[in-house]
Amino acid sequence: MPSPVGVWVVAACFNEQDVIARFIDRTLVVPGVDHLVLIDDGSADATAQRIKAWMEDHPGAPLILLELTRNFGKEAAMLAGLDHVNGRCAAAVLIDSDLQHPPELIEAMVREWHAGAEVVTAVRNDQDQESRLKVASAHWFYRVFNKVVDSIELREGAGDFRLLDASVLNAVTQLRESSRFSKGLLPWTGYRSVDLPYQRISRVGGRTSWSPLQLFGYAFDGIFSFSLLPLKVWTGIGVMVSSLSLLYALVVVLRTILYGVDVEGYASLMVAVLFLGGIQLIGIGVLGEYVGRIYVESKSRPHYFIRRIHNA
Repeated sequence: MPSPVGVWVVAACFNEQDVIARFIDRTLVVPGVDHLVLIDDGSADATAQRIKAWMEDHPGAPLILLELTRNFGKEAAMLAGLDHVNGRCAAAVLIDSDLQHPPELIEAMVREWHAGAEVVTAVRNDQDQESRLKVASAHWFYRVFNKVVDSIELREGAGDFRLLDASVLNAVTQLRESSRFSKGLLPWTGYRSVDLPYQRISRVGGRTSWSPLQLFGYAFDGIFSFSLLPLKVWTGIGVMVSSLSLLYALVVVLRTILYGVDVEGYASLMVAVLFLGGIQLIGIGVLGEYVGRIYVESKSRPHYFIRRIHNA
């Protein structure tokens, strides 16, 4: 294989038929971009067909399409793209294909890389055009994550829009865990990062494939992937509840010895039983999250399968 050269852009695509052609046009004219690799993550619309049609209209263009066999999820699709470009390029840029990440920023990212940065991270500024609810929920996620995870610290506003040096790219592709959280994996590698601010705009076409429930689950994936604090918290809660129960038992025994048997009310008994039952079920649920991840990892299934690789 020839020596790695140039900057390759990697973008996962899922149901982006309305914007994909504009994304290709805007990306390939950016100075410093040598190749564009698109990963169709099992789109249910005409995304793959429109990419192929663009390639037919532009023979010889530096565009590659990886067509996955089904929808494996954004994390798996990004990994497929990084696996493909690893060893072929001197740097890779991860970007979303919905045009909320401005391709024009890649030129500035490349300049920072030439100046010595190993990772260049695009960071959303305060004028983000997303909904207030989404911005607020993201803000609280970063605060909670950085409180419970002590191995890394996430930069608020930093997403998947990043430039990775070849050394970083090689390191990231070695991390093969099933429950991937790239926002955490990239800073976990420890390479030097430079931040670039940008303003993310509203979608210019199509609709997001992320529901609020999926975003909530993705946030929990990030916390459970990098922290054991939830397990430690419920251990502490168990110790606290057990201590209070023992203290109350002593009070009951002493009261019985001093004042005789007293028949307690049914309501208070039911409240205590339901409260302790709820505590136990939540603790079992937290434990189940970690056990489930162990189960998934033990199967060691591939993250994705590629049906075909298309070249312009």
